[in-house]
Amino acid sequence: MSKLQSLEQSVRALGGLWDSQRAVAALRDAGHGEGDQRQQEKRARWALRRLMTDGVLTKVQDRPVQYRATEE
Repeated sequence: MSKLQSLEQSVRALGGLWDSQRAVAALRDAGHGEGDQRQQEKRARWALRRLMTDGVLTKVQDRPVQYRATEE
């Protein structure tokens, strides 16, 4: 399963608010914790933006950036 698919699965299962720290933890728990902390956070931010584009997340705050899982 890809990193994006793993994060999407976590977002759909857990719902709620998401930020880069929560995304890093979810990815790490799914076995995608390679690289240093900076690389993991960069990957998590990319995945969060992608999930927002795909309609899985909605941006609710700019600084710090937070997303909310959308209803299906």
